[in-house]
Amino acid sequence: MLSSLQSVIDTANALVADDKGILAMDESNPTCNKRFAALGIPQTEEARRAYRELIVTTPQLGECISGAILYDETIRQQTSSGISMLEALARAGIIPGIKVDAGANDLAAHPGEKITEGLDGLRDRLVDYFRMGARFSKWRAVIAIGDELPTRSCIEANAHALARYAALCQEVGLVPIVEPEVLMTGGHSMNRCLKVTREVLRTVFIELNCQRVLLEGILLKPNMVLPGLACATPPSVLHRSKCNYAARNGDYSSAMKAERE
Repeated sequence: MLSSLQSVIDTANALVADDKGILAMDESNPTCNKRFAALGIPQTEEARRAYRELIVTTPQLGECISGAILYDETIRQQTSSGISMLEALARAGIIPGIKVDAGANDLAAHPGEKITEGLDGLRDRLVDYFRMGARFSKWRAVIAIGDELPTRSCIEANAHALARYAALCQEVGLVPIVEPEVLMTGGHSMNRCLKVTREVLRTVFIELNCQRVLLEGILLKPNMVLPGLACATPPSVLHRSKCNYAARNGDYSSAMKAERE
């Protein structure tokens, strides 16, 4: 178990080394097909395979990208030369990853809020993905801001799901990307987004601790702290930077001061 956890830590460190980024090419088939349709591209498995091959075989891709998040269909596909997409990434020095959540659905009895699903059968799926060659994974939770939103029920349900997912990933040797995203939809202020983001992150880390997740072996992907897209009073650049700093380290007073400057 200790050697497995050390490999998780090593992978997490490799994913954030050398100023490289992680490529998200995990669009679901419906999303990919929608984009293809807008461009007049056939919405077929072969078209999706060719598109993904174009990405993974880009020359010098590994010089800028440390890891690539794949969709379930992609991880099972091959390039036109007969090698798997995973092998093509590995040859470029890129660590393969996999999206494992089943998407966000309506949270029962909570209008306007979502819960990300996919925990049922996840352990077995993770074992299969690890055997295929994946070494990290992604799960995204979405939190909406509204007049009465988010509720504690929504925050806690999504935080708990993220933590259970993360624990299962580390159990099989995968690095979990933990992504609690506070959405930009709405007219809320920058300060409102900051307060919600801090509460979401606090709850997520409480749940990660409860599920005994090794923090050195995860990647946190938080949202940027920003006003809602319909916000009538855009904040200053200084206030934006202060709020994003505060969301990560709790320096809330300096963010409020920046709003007044």
